[in-house]
Amino acid sequence: MATEIKVPTLGESVTEASIGELLKNVGDAVAVDEPIVSLETDKVAVEAPSPVAGVITEFKVAVGDTVEVGAVLAIVEEGGAPAAKGEEAGRAAEQREEGQEERAEAATSDASQTLSPAVRRAVLEHGVDPSTIKGTGKDGRLTKEDVIAAAKAKGDPAPASAPAPAASAPAPAASGERREERVKMTRMRQTIAKRLKGAQDNAALLTTFNDVDMSAVIEARTKYKDLFAKKHDIRLGFMGFFAKAACLALKDVPAVNAYIEGDEIVYHDYVDISVAVSAPNGLVVPVIRDAQDKGFARIEKDIADFGKRAKEGTLTMEDMKGGTFTISNGGVFGSLMSTPIINPPQSAVLGLHRIEDRPVVVNGEIVIRPMMYIALSYDHRLIDGREAVTALKIIKEAIEDPTRMLIDL
Repeated sequence: MATEIKVPTLGESVTEASIGELLKNVGDAVAVDEPIVSLETDKVAVEAPSPVAGVITEFKVAVGDTVEVGAVLAIVEEGGAPAAKGEEAGRAAEQREEGQEERAEAATSDASQTLSPAVRRAVLEHGVDPSTIKGTGKDGRLTKEDVIAAAKAKGDPAPASAPAPAASAPAPAASGERREERVKMTRMRQTIAKRLKGAQDNAALLTTFNDVDMSAVIEARTKYKDLFAKKHDIRLGFMGFFAKAACLALKDVPAVNAYIEGDEIVYHDYVDISVAVSAPNGLVVPVIRDAQDKGFARIEKDIADFGKRAKEGTLTMEDMKGGTFTISNGGVFGSLMSTPIINPPQSAVLGLHRIEDRPVVVNGEIVIRPMMYIALSYDHRLIDGREAVTALKIIKEAIEDPTRMLIDL
């Protein structure tokens, strides 16, 4: 019996998606609820699973296609999965091997046939065999970072096991030919571009800066990190301190936690902090809800969970819905200073940067302290300069004297 695999419900107000990756091939056996297609929406990647066990007989879509909710993705013939463990598996493997030559550009083994385009390019560029690499992505899939790490570990950009180029193909190294590659923007990247450009077009953006002495936070982490990890089973990071400091600032300066809707200002009596997280397809901003009521351990666990699921591509639309204020940590990538851009419809974003030892004057003496530049970008239509500077100063003071966060000062 043939069963159609259709595009599932994608979330509130989301009606279409792009085909990001085909996770299986025609002839492959699938189990119940096993993902066969990865879909890219405006915000997240969503996997379409098979509702039945069987063998894929046909795909109705290709990578890059735009599909609507309810559209048919593939056809699965039920009852084929048990046989695939024996003779059927052998026949499916033979079919894959026969078609492998046509897909040699992707990689050199059956495992490579489920790689994303970015990973395929990395495999070709570094000349590694994907079947020898342990994937760290969801369900053990390879990521681009896995390929690069394997190539570095091997120390050989073009091993003998790499597929040889076709005889008719020119040798790029010898010819010195310059190349260009055109890759269609993912739906998520297109949406990011539109939203950020919209923020520039619609908001009166301005940024105020300050610097923070991180000595007190570093001392607290050093003193309590082992006890914290033992009790809460999570690492004590810097983000928890800044999230709680931001809650103090937003309580005292409510305009920074508000947004404009039409000719009205919408204020919140809660703080939902959007945390910018790097995902394979771009930056995503899952939300720590009711951060004002959460302790350090709960905030750190939320952040760790977001980071893990962003890498796996399992964040949901609900994870990123809402948010009243954003924190973006460019310091993890080495940024010294930046002007972060707001996440509409929010009116402000806090940018964190790298910590480095710098000479500063304390009590009339020059001393070396671990310093961080922090930045607050804000919509000047709603937030006055005095309010923005005050909010950033509150964050600075709370980080330099964490006791303030305990006594709500």
